[in-house]
Amino acid sequence: MYLKALCGLLSAVLLPFFSAHAETYQWNSVAMGGGGFVSGVIPSKIERGIVYARTDVGGAYRWDARAERWVPLLDWVAEENVGYLGVESVAVDPKNAANVYLMVGTAYLNGGKSAILRSRNYGKTFDITDVTRHFKAHGNGIGRQNGERLQVDADDSKVLYAGTRADGLFKSADAGATWKRLDALPVTATPNGNGVNFVLAAPGRRLFVAVSRAESAGPNLYASRDGGASFEPVKGGPAGLLPQRAALAPDGKLYITYANGAGPHPSGAEAMDRGQVWEYDSAAGGGTGRWTDITPAGSKGPFGGISIDQADPRRLVLATINVWQPQGKGRASAQGDRIYTTRDAGRSWTDVVGRGFALDARGRNWIAGSSIHWTGDVQFDPFDSQAAWVVSGNGIFRTTGIDAATATWRFETAGMEETVPFSVIGLPGGRLATAIGDYDGFVHRSPAHYGARHSPEMGTTTSLVASADGRALARAGKAIYSSNDGGATWSKAPALAHAISGGFGQLALSADGSVLLHSPSHASATFRATVGAISRAGGAGAGWSAVAGLDVREARPVADAVNPQKFYAYDSASGRLLVSRDGGASFAPQARLAAGGSKILAATPGVEGDVWACLAGAGLAHTTDSGARFRKIAGVSACGAVGVGKAAPGASYPTLYMWGTVGGVRGMLRSTDKGASWVRINDDAHQYGGPGNGQLVAGDMNTYGTVYMTTAGRGIVYGRTAGTAGDVPVTATGTGSAL
Repeated sequence: MYLKALCGLLSAVLLPFFSAHAETYQWNSVAMGGGGFVSGVIPSKIERGIVYARTDVGGAYRWDARAERWVPLLDWVAEENVGYLGVESVAVDPKNAANVYLMVGTAYLNGGKSAILRSRNYGKTFDITDVTRHFKAHGNGIGRQNGERLQVDADDSKVLYAGTRADGLFKSADAGATWKRLDALPVTATPNGNGVNFVLAAPGRRLFVAVSRAESAGPNLYASRDGGASFEPVKGGPAGLLPQRAALAPDGKLYITYANGAGPHPSGAEAMDRGQVWEYDSAAGGGTGRWTDITPAGSKGPFGGISIDQADPRRLVLATINVWQPQGKGRASAQGDRIYTTRDAGRSWTDVVGRGFALDARGRNWIAGSSIHWTGDVQFDPFDSQAAWVVSGNGIFRTTGIDAATATWRFETAGMEETVPFSVIGLPGGRLATAIGDYDGFVHRSPAHYGARHSPEMGTTTSLVASADGRALARAGKAIYSSNDGGATWSKAPALAHAISGGFGQLALSADGSVLLHSPSHASATFRATVGAISRAGGAGAGWSAVAGLDVREARPVADAVNPQKFYAYDSASGRLLVSRDGGASFAPQARLAAGGSKILAATPGVEGDVWACLAGAGLAHTTDSGARFRKIAGVSACGAVGVGKAAPGASYPTLYMWGTVGGVRGMLRSTDKGASWVRINDDAHQYGGPGNGQLVAGDMNTYGTVYMTTAGRGIVYGRTAGTAGDVPVTATGTGSAL
């Protein structure tokens, strides 16, 4: 109420800067289908169909069983809390599935700010407890597939436990509102920085806590029979291995997976390439129960997920992690993990993948050549012994026939969008082109439809650019590809002999599609080639030449939208605006702007020399003469990203979209009069953590009112006016506020 009243007051007092018009916007994600690491899946054992999932950088979700679609739970996260999209752990009340808790935070964002998010309505709304002074979470850290670190007590729903990476074990007695460290656990941190990697709460105030170290460095499993008031080390267990996950049977048998590192990566720090599976009989107490090696014969691991069939405590499902083996006949290139089941508590195992494997892409055809991998978690459906969920580095899969001769795994990622995006372009005719991490990007016939992945594939694509008419495209990753048919087919360009880190970086393509500029990642130089020359060149570096005067580290040059001879680049370190008038062969300083802004300039389609510069706390600036003079837009106190879209009906100039601040209100803002007035078109429920890594806002030139925004890990989101025609699935609706 206070915010609405404040916005109304600002509108009345500052009429020159604010529009009195507000309209309803629909917000959704561009349909790609997964694309990132789902690090955990947590089914409720008390309510059928309630399943939660967490991702490393893209928030958390709840499964809508009726719609067969995931519902995002953290789209309300504000820019200043974008690290909350890294979800370290999820806990579900074993007595009430509506009570769900998230441990959130990302070490490298917002100063590592961390929180426990508490919901009593299935994640529709949350209360926030900032725990940064107690401990810091890292949803994208090593061992992020371990867990669960956060648990609700099996006997008392008000009691929660939180295992941390560097500060030991914490307990809350008031449903997560306040926290206190349990000093009885003699471990606060581990040398690898992964700390407590799972907590398991059982009836009778029993706790099992695993820490991420091998036995040679000290005990790695502890037990408590008094709710954490005291702990005793559990003796035995495999040598040289770290516990990953565990499942506890009603008879006290504890099943634990092990690997020789925290993972999830197969190489580098905390790499994992071997492991085992063990049964520990905890019924004896005193930390002296019997250990039994139940590793599947012939499999050396490492191992990740494990769970118990609620209908049969001797039936388990188990997954390897980082075991790259062919999945399915005729899919030799699709290498991933193995999934096993047992009906005798691990004395014998069935290789579910090896027996028969089928993959149902569910319309996300790009996954057909990929695999189920990084299976850090696998869970039986507590209400259907034939159904199981398994996480993967590219999304999440589900089978409803795990005992079938050929188990079919459905790619269940509808509504779950968790890619890291870098570019988005609305092409003429209504198509959309995107560039993302790991899976290249797509050309979509509309943002609501799954698109065709760019092919040839190269993984992460850091830049995608188009000519003014959308026919010519170019993309950069570990190679550079160009297209002259709107992305239907691609040709590989000769590599730059002097490209750094295999290339990557940023591209600019002239308005007519004839000249390509490439600023390699980590480089302070930019290179130029004509598209025709590089398509005919044979050797590495052929056709490329160094650009003079553009001595900007990791520059983001942009082409003039009309004149193919003009390019622009903003040096955020110094504030220089550099301009080329010879087709990108050389650049010269043209103007001086405030330093520290976004490197991404927005050239106005159809208007030569018309460019917008987003200058962070210095606001928004505009030039109409190719950078000779800039005008600061009054009323804009901060600008994070700016883009240009189709003009409003009756308007003579394209529409501006800005993620920024006007009159103290921050969000996605729209102006139809060159920045003279603004309206907020998102709301507090649809913030997505702001523009994220790509720092990109792009208007659509086909449809008035449509805007796209990159995020830190929730893919690309887009907003449309409620009256926009089309086939957009309406899953999120908010009312824009007049500022």
